[in-house]
Amino acid sequence: MDEVEEGKQKFLEVVQEIDRSVQIVIPVTPSNSMFLISLTKGPNRKFITVPEDDIIDLPHEASIRTKVTKVIKDAIAAL
Repeated sequence: MDEVEEGKQKFLEVVQEIDRSVQIVIPVTPSNSMFLISLTKGPNRKFITVPEDDIIDLPHEASIRTKVTKVIKDAIAAL
């Protein structure tokens, strides 16, 4: 598994830890070094952008994980 796929997997795990009912769609490739990620809960959908570097560093760097987790929690709270 390459580092981007490993990061995507970790992202999915973080979302599932916060709220198992949220559906996630992560694009295969980034656009302009950013992933536009869709979070859906029931009829509500929210898009967040996460830098490619943050996805790559997510499994290994606690500071990145903390930052991304906050973005995810804020997005889920808005759903």
